[in-house]
Amino acid sequence: MIYLISDLHLEESRPDITGAFLSFLDEIQARASALYILGDFFETWIGDDENTPLQQQIRLRLKAFSSSGISLYIMHGNRDFLIGEQFCRETGATLLEDPSIVDLYGQRVLLMHGDSLCTRDTAYMKFRQTIRNPAFLTTFLQRPLDERRTTARQLREMSQAGNKGKSMEIMDVTPEEVPKVMMQHQVKTLIHGHTHRPAVHDVALDNKQGRRIVLGDWDREIWFLQVDREGETSLQHSPFPS
Repeated sequence: MIYLISDLHLEESRPDITGAFLSFLDEIQARASALYILGDFFETWIGDDENTPLQQQIRLRLKAFSSSGISLYIMHGNRDFLIGEQFCRETGATLLEDPSIVDLYGQRVLLMHGDSLCTRDTAYMKFRQTIRNPAFLTTFLQRPLDERRTTARQLREMSQAGNKGKSMEIMDVTPEEVPKVMMQHQVKTLIHGHTHRPAVHDVALDNKQGRRIVLGDWDREIWFLQVDREGETSLQHSPFPS
């Protein structure tokens, strides 16, 4: 069985989400062949050299999970795009490019975090281009941890303030962008997160039918996509364990 998740936004102040994730790993470990994490796994990530108690706990559990023979993949989100090679070595994960085409039991599928599809949010797209600039990232990672924490907090506050004045439609994917990207990569299935709007959508693709599967966030429930060996997909959710 293959599992796909996104948008857990793990942080110290939400031990309920951390507990739900650890329980989820325990639940799927015996039957999983692969786990894909499609971005925003952490609420913030300021570099692989940070080592909080939460990060230590997650690193150790992911390493045990991948060491059991399960393939582990992680993709950058808009919150944790500084996850790097050190984190992957310590957890046994493979870092995927965004976007990536993968084979899920014979299905050719396009995986994305999803934020790059939100092209109507021009302010965010401009910010994204700036903050992902390699020159900015290199300079940022050379700064002391305390300075990086301060900057990350300020950027998060700016983002939250900016989003208050935006409509949900602006922050959702641009409808025209979806078939464009899918046809560009010649796929009939797209899986992404980011929008926190879990659903399965039909997509018209030049005389054939495609689908877009949106993963849910873990603010109140566990959301995951399950793919069985016949290629059948099932978008599922459940409450956090008590």
